[in-house]
Amino acid sequence: MYQYTEFDKQFVRQRAAQFRDQLERNLAGKLGDDEFRPLRLQNGWYIQRHAPMLRIAVPYGEISSKQIRQIARIAREYDRGYAHFTTRQNIQFNWIPLPKSADVMDLLAEVHMHGIQTSGNCIRNITSDATVGVAQDEIIDARPYCEILRQWSTLHPEFAFLPRKFKIAVNGAKEDRAAVYWHDIGLNLVKNDAGEVGFEVIVGGGMGRTPITGTIINSFVPWQQILVYIEAIVRVYNRYGRRDNMYKARIKILVKAEGQKFFDQVNKEFNDILTRDVDGAAHIIPQAEFDRVAASFVYPEAVKAHAAAGNGLPADASDAEKTQFSKWLERNVVGHKVQGYKAVHLSVKRVGQAPGDVTDAQLEAIADMADRFSCGELRVTHDQNALLPFVREEDLFEVWKAAKANTLASANIGLLSDMIACPGGDFCALANARSIPIANELIERYQDLDELYDIGEIDLHISGCINSCGHHHTGHIGILGVDKDGTEWYQVTLGGSDGSNHAPVSTAGKVIGPSFAADEVSDVIEAIIETYRSQRAANEKFIDTVKRVGIDPFKSAANAVRRTTAKAA
Repeated sequence: MYQYTEFDKQFVRQRAAQFRDQLERNLAGKLGDDEFRPLRLQNGWYIQRHAPMLRIAVPYGEISSKQIRQIARIAREYDRGYAHFTTRQNIQFNWIPLPKSADVMDLLAEVHMHGIQTSGNCIRNITSDATVGVAQDEIIDARPYCEILRQWSTLHPEFAFLPRKFKIAVNGAKEDRAAVYWHDIGLNLVKNDAGEVGFEVIVGGGMGRTPITGTIINSFVPWQQILVYIEAIVRVYNRYGRRDNMYKARIKILVKAEGQKFFDQVNKEFNDILTRDVDGAAHIIPQAEFDRVAASFVYPEAVKAHAAAGNGLPADASDAEKTQFSKWLERNVVGHKVQGYKAVHLSVKRVGQAPGDVTDAQLEAIADMADRFSCGELRVTHDQNALLPFVREEDLFEVWKAAKANTLASANIGLLSDMIACPGGDFCALANARSIPIANELIERYQDLDELYDIGEIDLHISGCINSCGHHHTGHIGILGVDKDGTEWYQVTLGGSDGSNHAPVSTAGKVIGPSFAADEVSDVIEAIIETYRSQRAANEKFIDTVKRVGIDPFKSAANAVRRTTAKAA
């Protein structure tokens, strides 16, 4: 993990102190709510439907056991006993009283955490693949580049007031597990024919009201120049992006409208920065600076390649233990760069618990497991789970037992019940409908592991509004909450993809018809699943069946279970 320097530590402490001063002036009536609003947002504090919400940055998803314990403490002492993992590898709280917010920022600063630029029209948290640094198919470790991007973009004075929020994702593996085509800027680390490292740069992706996948603007930018190239992109966006309409302010709209003209402007700006700007080359990354940052991303000292002596399963394990453990190995454990190690997914999806929600007790348990089995390191994943990146194969059975004891061992990673969902109308002031009750009903309906395994891999994503925080556009099945005359309705889409191996071409799902009433949604999903089971070829995944037969059979099955909507029609 990146090791904070004294400068880094002081920077975060000063930011927390600055926020405390702003908060105290606001509470004393010396700083108006309108003036305070952008200041609190720049530190991750929203005012939501019922209470403030804090979004904490977890750069590229990497977090330590010490930091997780502090999150558990905040959940216990300042919130209602839980935190929430988001789809952008952040952590959120939903119930912290605003007068206590500065105390929380101080606690976060103690462990080198903050909410800087987790909101506002600026460059947000830099994300990556949750298995970055350990994935078997990794070409280049993206973490040093992500960290350099984080440091460069943090409080960048030129990009503090962009037309709209701006998101960057970095991928260094063969499989795109970072959804780079769905970001304002997506970066794929590549090597050219000479073996030199650079970036394939993708621009203009995004979800929301108008889902658009990004376009390759440059197939190879040398890594040393990537900050300059990104600066050129963001400058052009800052100059020409629309500020008159927030729904058309994202860079995806500008790229779609201007096309090649936008690309030409960026490449001209890039050349001008290097040849005409005073100190324009100052953001070319020196090898020494890269080496300084990269030195934090060596493997922990205890991680040594070795021939594993089994997975720890005892000879006297019961048949039930053997079966459960075998399924968990199949779904929740993935390969590793280092011989003798695995990366382990801890599923937080269970009945009665909203997707992404983690109790303070679970957070403590996750921290204990990280210390005991993963060199004190873990990751927050895009699908709102946690991951232990450095688990010895010999320890897998003990990890499974510890996870099971804390309801973190559901062998469902990538299956229907491992859905992702935003907090929706239960918390978010922007939401049109609730996400959590729909998610909970589906999780409860699909508890039988044998049934889930028969259904196979499905990405089910739920958003409470068009802002798409639940990434419904990229779901093989997507559910979008909409409002009709104050009533909750749900639009269903099929065939979306985030670009991972499930369906390697990033695309937005297609709407299957008019919205469904809340009490119809679970039956609609069941009808879609049963249609797949009747239509699939041998060993064919859901997403491949949808591509092969089209959405009409699924649409007919979904329409057949309409009740409220049929009466309304």
